[in-house]
Amino acid sequence: MYYLRYGNERGRADFGWLKSKHSFSFGNYFDPKHMGFSALRVINDDTVQGGAGFDTHGHRDMEIISYVLEGSIEHKDSMGQQYIVPAGDIQRMSAGTGVTHSEFNHSQNKPLRFLQIWIQPNKKGVAPSYEQKSVEQRGPLTPLVTADGREGSLSMHQDASLYRLQLKQGDEFQLDTQQRPGYLHVIEGQLEANGHPLAAGDALGAYQESLNISAQTDLTALWFDLPAIKAS
Repeated sequence: MYYLRYGNERGRADFGWLKSKHSFSFGNYFDPKHMGFSALRVINDDTVQGGAGFDTHGHRDMEIISYVLEGSIEHKDSMGQQYIVPAGDIQRMSAGTGVTHSEFNHSQNKPLRFLQIWIQPNKKGVAPSYEQKSVEQRGPLTPLVTADGREGSLSMHQDASLYRLQLKQGDEFQLDTQQRPGYLHVIEGQLEANGHPLAAGDALGAYQESLNISAQTDLTALWFDLPAIKAS
């Protein structure tokens, strides 16, 4: 089974200070064919103008991950956390019983671009928590967020893992989805996966199929290993 999501077909929002591309239904964008994939509920590609950001707002029972592509996020929350999250860092916030936070572009004149990712937890009502770190790439596939925080990754409340895949042009790599669904989101570069050409912003979900990746250029992508539940 394949689920193709091309970047130029994503939902879009433009608020002036914020331009966002939605892989799945979010906010004013709704498409019943794109409600999520397994426990993966949101991937928003957000670009925020200098000095602007998301005012204080609340979340409950969601694992919220930010992957910064350009610039820095200024994060503040009701747990007393106050951090700067620079490009390359990964941030995870478990909303649990409830948390409020704000996210602003730390720069007054340069854009901030980041991927906002939501994963539905497998346990509700947990105590809110926060983690942030820079994870060094170790080989082609490096864990960034996992269920148990293995290999220096952050942890989350779900039987899922988020990896960064980095390949050089001409490299080949196999991703196994025979037993569990997986979702590949391309950040930079071009690839071919089981005959499907993908470029930056494109994504491919798969289940009961191994994905054979061939990098057409130098490549950076996110790979989600997800629990075997029915896709939304």
